[in-house]
Amino acid sequence: MHQLATSGLKRFLEKLEARAPLGAEDRSALLDLPHTTKSLRRHEFIVREDEMPRHCCVLITGFAMRHKTAGNGGRQIFSIHMPGDAVDLQNSLLSRADHNLEMLSAGTAAFIPVEAIRDLTLRRPAIGQAMWYETLVDAAIFREWTLNVGRRDARSRMSHMLCEFALRLEVAGLGESTQYELPMTQEELADALALTPIHVSRTLRALAVEGLVQRTNRSVKILDWHALAKLGDFDPGYLHLAEE
Repeated sequence: MHQLATSGLKRFLEKLEARAPLGAEDRSALLDLPHTTKSLRRHEFIVREDEMPRHCCVLITGFAMRHKTAGNGGRQIFSIHMPGDAVDLQNSLLSRADHNLEMLSAGTAAFIPVEAIRDLTLRRPAIGQAMWYETLVDAAIFREWTLNVGRRDARSRMSHMLCEFALRLEVAGLGESTQYELPMTQEELADALALTPIHVSRTLRALAVEGLVQRTNRSVKILDWHALAKLGDFDPGYLHLAEE
């Protein structure tokens, strides 16, 4: 019998089941996936762009980020990942990584051979469908982040990101929607929002002056959720957190 409390894939299984219930044999097959658990340092790369991945990574603890660097040296962060996320399921099919995956904080991760992922999804269509769903939600988040940096002003960009992170942490059981630890420096926020660090600092101060948030070091307290969500043009539908 599986000891779910000690399985490195437990939170990943719970996340998949939140999308679509899995049968007992499916749950057992997923937890039986061969994997190696590794401790990772802050800023340690999981996968680098142009590498040929041999494993898919599931975060157990800590946070990670996807990003690319332009020819001029500017970095763009595309998304933040948290415990329970399979951060690179697409690499089970793509032969080469087209972006970087890097730890945003120290943490641990389970590394599953890509061949094992492919075999499991073929043998267990329900799991295959659940994993496909995950990659589609990732794509929805990328689209929203593109809209965020392309068509919203600095205050709206910041407000949107703070709302998204709050909601995702709450759903994952890692925090509250009104108060949490944001594992990002001002430089990292700048790279996620296509702003300068100075602009990030000014924007956070402006939101505090308006009585929307309170920030101490990396602790964020949302004082007026509805006003912040309105300012950020935040509609959580793109996160697909519940079946309609």
